[in-house]
Amino acid sequence: MKLLFLACLSPQTGNHTTAERIRSHIESAGHTCELRDAAEFQSPAEVADLMSRNPPFEGALAIHLFRAGRLLLDIQVPFGVIFGGTDINEDVKVEQKRVVMEQVLLKARFAVAFTDQLKEEAELFLLSQSSKIYVQPQGIKTEVSETFCWTEFLRSSGASTEHVDELRVFLLVCGLRRVKDPLHLVEVFTEWHYENPLNVLVIIGPKIDAAFTVEVEAVVKRTAGVFLAQERSQQELHAAMKRCFAVVNSSVSEGMSAAILEAMDLGVPVLARDIPGNAAVVQHEFTGLLYSSPQEFVHQSHRLLSDHELRERVVRNGKLYVEEHHGLMQERETYQQLVDSNFSDREWGITSMHLP
Repeated sequence: MKLLFLACLSPQTGNHTTAERIRSHIESAGHTCELRDAAEFQSPAEVADLMSRNPPFEGALAIHLFRAGRLLLDIQVPFGVIFGGTDINEDVKVEQKRVVMEQVLLKARFAVAFTDQLKEEAELFLLSQSSKIYVQPQGIKTEVSETFCWTEFLRSSGASTEHVDELRVFLLVCGLRRVKDPLHLVEVFTEWHYENPLNVLVIIGPKIDAAFTVEVEAVVKRTAGVFLAQERSQQELHAAMKRCFAVVNSSVSEGMSAAILEAMDLGVPVLARDIPGNAAVVQHEFTGLLYSSPQEFVHQSHRLLSDHELRERVVRNGKLYVEEHHGLMQERETYQQLVDSNFSDREWGITSMHLP
């Protein structure tokens, strides 16, 4: 089958990485899957026109019900959708967006949520479509660049490399947009850095919101102990994560943070803000540490620094958790089954299979 796959494809973002991974799963089953950026299209009519060109597309997928899924409302072939965290955590609060998302969910053959919590939220806020919403966690695969230079990476971010082997680098991986709240820890981290200059915070991620990026750059420029690194390739990012002391998440809301799972897979401890999306994958003091305020972040960081048994436990359990619950093979089988069982029959109303 020839399928169209719409997603928000800002470079070096979790959405892009997830979309590429799912596309590869579908193509490995022998289908053709054309991945396109939802930002290329202004209306559902444009997508419907693309779908009808010869040879026509036989089905479609979208990540994010509002951002991409709304563009599929005029097509005449079956489609499936994948929830992003923004869908349920943010977009449902806007009535106009919520109505569109309900239309998308009603017309979709199936929907995929990364966690049970996201599925429950979808059922609560949108018209109940429980029978067509499946839960499939993200599959994780990490690959570390062999040519990555840690000293050069720190120097390029503006951090001092005088005592590079003694630095305790906390790496905050996020796209620069408000929902990721990269400035949440800046003030308290600066105070901590003054107490011990070896503790530094490096923020790394793509510049998604231009106006907000200017704000972040201005704050970081006048703040001691906090630095902003340019986005890197996935392999270089994983190499930086591997070398840092801990990976940090400070988001206001998350669907499922790939950076958290990648850190666990790489054997790096995680300090994540205590929000539902993070708590769904980070079990406090078992697979990582959760914090609910900047002050508690510093407290949990002190524990990670002083309690070697705690550090070893969360690293060990985090890696085991990813291996057991976020394998690529299960994710691949799920999407292949969903496509084959929902798109092979053109008659709408086909009953989707029950995933194991």
